[in-house]
Amino acid sequence: MARLITAPTRFTHEDWTRSNLTKYANADVERQQAERLIKESDRLKDETAKRTEKTQKDVNKKLQQRLDDIRYWKKELDDKLDGISKEIENLLAFKQRVDKALQATEEPLHIARMCLANREKRVGIDLVHDDVQKELLKEVETIEGVQALLRRTLEQATEQLRLNRKAKYQLEKDLKDKFGAQTIDEYCENLRNNSQQIHFNDSVAKIEPNSVSPEQWVDFSNDNINYAERERMSSVDLRSSIDGLLQQTANDMRKQVDNTNVAFANRIWECKDAKGKMEDNLNKVISQIKEQEENIATLEMAIQAKEAPMKVAQTRLETRQHRPNVELCRDAVQYKLIEEVHEISDSVAQLQARLRDANSSLKGLVRNQLELEEEIAIKANTLFIDEVECMGMRKSIDIQSF
Repeated sequence: MARLITAPTRFTHEDWTRSNLTKYANADVERQQAERLIKESDRLKDETAKRTEKTQKDVNKKLQQRLDDIRYWKKELDDKLDGISKEIENLLAFKQRVDKALQATEEPLHIARMCLANREKRVGIDLVHDDVQKELLKEVETIEGVQALLRRTLEQATEQLRLNRKAKYQLEKDLKDKFGAQTIDEYCENLRNNSQQIHFNDSVAKIEPNSVSPEQWVDFSNDNINYAERERMSSVDLRSSIDGLLQQTANDMRKQVDNTNVAFANRIWECKDAKGKMEDNLNKVISQIKEQEENIATLEMAIQAKEAPMKVAQTRLETRQHRPNVELCRDAVQYKLIEEVHEISDSVAQLQARLRDANSSLKGLVRNQLELEEEIAIKANTLFIDEVECMGMRKSIDIQSF
């Protein structure tokens, strides 16, 4: 126990004095260092406060500049969106005009084809490839060509509308993104040091990998605007082309329809003229037939009228053959009777020959009558087809400018 309990160390007065001086010196050094640290802290606090304030002002200014840029591009996009939207409406109206014009060609084309079909019902010599036929074929070709052209134009308008809507969609999407960015940046601009919504988030102080540079940001909107403007101008050019096309196609069809109608009018006049001349000839032939029939009747009566004189002469000759003996003389009476018989026979032969000629002429006249009547019927059929059926339908053709 004596060894375990040792007495505390004993120091000298000098040790005690030196220890106190050391404590004084150390305290003074720490105090001086603390004073310097306090001064440096005050300076640093002031410096960081000013730097933070300056940086925050710079950020606020950058936010304002960014918002100005967003508002500028929003206005540009709005203007282009308004322009392309109006152009879409205008092109839709022009497309409807083309569609109506295309639908309006169906009736004239149907009528032209019906006219061609009806004219196939012409008969005989009237089934001719005349000017009307040529103009009708040309009319069908013209209308079919117009239809093909209008269909191609419809396809172009449909494709241009698709491109316009694509440009509009890109502008709307860009505007929507700009609106979202503006809302966010305006929110950020309004944040203050005493705002309740502020909080810590150490993980946000970085550049997002999918972010773009300001140049790319400007180029994106500028490309959308340029694309929309190009499509708008293409659409304007197409509308101008459509306007001219509708006018030209209407003029072409109207001109061809007029040409066909003129050909119909001329042909109808020719048929009427020919039919009228044939009817005049038919009347003359019928009159001639009547005269010839009367002539035949008188010829037959004349031939019949020679029978009695022939009988008388032949009876006299026969009777005189019974004169007795020398009285059977070749006297003047005998010779005259024989001459009379020959004369009557010659007269009858002449009359019969003339009768045969008259009958042959009558047959020719009757044949001509039938031919004329048949031809008049053909002309009447042709006139009915051309004037009543075809021109009756063609009166409803109305080529309008859409």
